[in-house]
Order: sequence, then C-alpha cells, then structure tokens
Amino acid sequence: MPVSPPRPKGPPLNALRAFEAAARLGGFAAAAEELCVTPGAVSQHVKALEIWAGSELFQRRSQGVLLTRLGESVLADFTMAFDRMGDAVQVLRARAAPNQVRIATLPSLAQIWLSPRLPAIRKAVPGLELSITAVETPPNLKREPFDCCIFFENGPLRQGSISLGSDVIFPVCAPSVAKQLRSAEDLNRVSWLRDASWSADWETWIDRAAPALSSAAHGPLYSLYSLALEEAVNGAGVLIGHEVLVRNHLRAGTLVEPFGQRVTLERQLTITVAVPVAKNRTRDRVIDALIQSG
Repeated sequence: MPVSPPRPKGPPLNALRAFEAAARLGGFAAAAEELCVTPGAVSQHVKALEIWAGSELFQRRSQGVLLTRLGESVLADFTMAFDRMGDAVQVLRARAAPNQVRIATLPSLAQIWLSPRLPAIRKAVPGLELSITAVETPPNLKREPFDCCIFFENGPLRQGSISLGSDVIFPVCAPSVAKQLRSAEDLNRVSWLRDASWSADWETWIDRAAPALSSAAHGPLYSLYSLALEEAVNGAGVLIGHEVLVRNHLRAGTLVEPFGQRVTLERQLTITVAVPVAKNRTRDRVIDALIQSG
C-alpha cells in the first residue's frame, strides 16, 4: 500500500504580509495601521513566520524593531511579490466591475471640491458606480482597493500623478468681517479660525506674507476644514483659505479676500491613478472629467 507522507506547509499568507508591511514601513505600529489590525497581531504573525523560518527577521528593541540581515535580504522580493499581487487584484476588480470607480481623498476635498463635481462626472460617464472614501493620508494604491486618490502632496509628482495646480493660501472672511480689516495688523482684533489638519496655516502665511504680525494663533480649532469654512461664511472670524476650496465662495461673494498677500506652498493638488497591468477605461474617463472641471 503506497504511503503518502504529509507535505510540509508553507507560511501563512497573513504572516508574510505582516512581515513585508512591517519591514517596508519600519515598524509594527505602521504595519498595523496599513493592514487594519493591531500591532500585537502584526507581532504575532511575524513571530510565527520567524518560527517557521527558524531565524529572526527583526531585532526587538525598546525604541522599536530593526530588520536583521536576513530580513533585509528578502524584503525587496516580498515587496515586489505583493505589489504584483496588488496589480492582479486591481485587474480582477476592474474586469469584474468595469463601471465601478473608487476614489480616496481628504475629507475637505471630498466635501468641498469633489462633491460639486459629481453631477457633471455622472453625466460625462453614464452607468458609473462611484464610491468616495474620505481618509486623512494617501492610500497605497498598489495594496488598497482604490482606483485613484486626490490629495495635496509635497515634492515631485509620483508615478501616475497628475497636478491640478499649486496649493495657494490666503486669509478669507465674510464681507461683514472684512469691514474691520484695513491692514494685517487688524487681524489681532478678530478670531483666527483654524483647522486641525492644517494647523500651521496661519504661521505659514504670517511668516511669508505678514512677518510683522504676531504668529500666536488665537481662535477656535475645528476638526473639519468644512466646518471652519462654514463658520468663516457665518462671520465667526478669519480663516486661511486654500484657493481651490474657497474659489466658489469668492465667486459668490459669501467670502472675500481682505488682503492681497497670497502664499504659494510647495505642494500641489494631485490626482494619483493606480497603474495596473490592464487599463480601466471608466476610471480614465472619470479622471478626464475631473481634470476638465478645473
């Protein structure tokens, strides 16, 4: 009677994924955030892989973890493998649901910039199934199920990124508040509306446009830029406006620009497109519609 001995088992896929994410991102906490699990779960997966391999992949230290020589030597191969798998997943999803497009963007961009453009996009792309997810940081488009993302980004454009223009900031307020402002020094008599995501806006604008003014911010802090913007419209104070987000209010006259000093930041509003092996025509039509909308 033939004997069929049990075949040796390979390491679990989750363990490999946890190792690659922790090695690429430099720690268990960062890997946990990307994988939507706890740091403890990442640690357990990595430990299971080390037991399977019979060798340590990380040095555990009080300040964090550090790759061993073995871990360093295999990281590039695992990253390439998971990137290729991500491409394959994108191709599968695009072919299975060719009319579905998923966009990730900042909450402020989703509410203020993207939302008014949706009717025109749906008209330009009939049959479109559009999903929008508001997140604070750009997703890894090779690993997460998004077709594109829209963010303000620093530095040179990444592969697949399209610039929609520089981020330009300047104070804005309701016309009733503007009557109190004849010079930048008059800002000390009104509230400075601030947004938690861009908490340094006031300091940045003052440093480059009004250095004689004290940069000690005073005024309410909002967790959402859209709330701060609405309060500016309501006359609650002065907000540092991002041109692409306050453009419609300026045109309508619900907000005005009390001073002429604008500051162009070293970052751009970008659309970054996932670049899978197969093209996604519906996604490309959505991108074209967004670009044409200005």
